[in-house]
Amino acid sequence: MSNIKSATKRVQIAERNRLRNKSYKSAVRTLMKKYFTAVENYAANPSDELKQEVERRMSEAYSKIDKAVKRGVIHRNNGSRKKARLAKNFNARVKATA
Repeated sequence: MSNIKSATKRVQIAERNRLRNKSYKSAVRTLMKKYFTAVENYAANPSDELKQEVERRMSEAYSKIDKAVKRGVIHRNNGSRKKARLAKNFNARVKATA
């Protein structure tokens, strides 16, 4: 443990930021998984309701990714790569079924 007051405070701030970053990263991963399962369901059985579900999941995932980038949790290019991966997955599944 540190003896200097400012160092102690930095340790506390680093821990707070680590927990916040962990929360955002976990939420992004969860939303991406939910999106991928929605896309699989839509590819297996295309319908208007499932397409709306896919669009809603994509919107949620994009929003959370953008917020994580804005807060500096993930790098801008990492966020762009994740969003491109979501779109690419949807296009590949839809074209494979069509």
